[in-house]
Amino acid sequence: MQTQPITGIEKADTDRELDRALASGPLKDIVIPPCPELLMALRVEMDKADPDPLVIADIAGRDVAMAASLIRTANSPYYARSRPVTSVGEALGLLGMRMTEKLLTAFLMRNSIKVSSPLLEHFWETSTRRALAMAHIARQLYGVDPELAYTCGLFCHVGIPILMQGVRGYAGTLTEALARQDRSFTETENAAHKTDHAVVGALVARTWRLPTPIYQAVRMHHDFTILRDTHALPEVRTLVAMALVAEHLVGLHEGAKAQREWVASGPACLAHLSVDEAEVDVWVDALHPVFESVTLA
Repeated sequence: MQTQPITGIEKADTDRELDRALASGPLKDIVIPPCPELLMALRVEMDKADPDPLVIADIAGRDVAMAASLIRTANSPYYARSRPVTSVGEALGLLGMRMTEKLLTAFLMRNSIKVSSPLLEHFWETSTRRALAMAHIARQLYGVDPELAYTCGLFCHVGIPILMQGVRGYAGTLTEALARQDRSFTETENAAHKTDHAVVGALVARTWRLPTPIYQAVRMHHDFTILRDTHALPEVRTLVAMALVAEHLVGLHEGAKAQREWVASGPACLAHLSVDEAEVDVWVDALHPVFESVTLA
């Protein structure tokens, strides 16, 4: 069963497609990792009207490596403190609860979904930068939730390492998909495996009980016909447009060549967001120190 782009999407449409892929398609034997318990506890607390910093600090401190990662980020040159942070509580006070939530989510995601291929050496750095770029864009657009945008950016390509782990021959497909200019990334994946990372990423996001707009946007983030689909959730269309702009911003920072998708669909995404190239140039400058602060080693 080859997964085809869906139009006029509603939650039920996406769910039916994902259920079919799991039940009888090429993904029936793939392992979708469960949502980490600490991430579930974090989301429960952050969903409260008044999250308790002590509870967040306690969650962060339950994993030594996670706590160390948080403290290391707080001590990065981006925050330019004269005195180093030495505790989770201090790091939380400096970073704020929302940024702490983002960092903990990214850490728990990285440790739940292992990436061991040289092809994916910088996968999590790029994913984090994409997420930060989407949150930045959301703040400029006023009316888009930056937290929703960040999480969507983090999950956009999470299907790639899952496929790398669970589907024979995917490493070769990934190499081919990165090189080809005559067809899209997902077309190359579907030609080889009858599925693609957008479907798998949506399955992960749904399994982890992320909001519907996120897993629909992850499912559709390479299908830009959705920008014209008035049946789709407006949030989903906006997230898809933002994801390509964010990918472009990260690519510029990382020195990647212009993407086929950006050339073909970048103007439509910018038009959908009512943004011009001059504003994108401003974002490039604003995000440079943010991108440089991403240190996951």
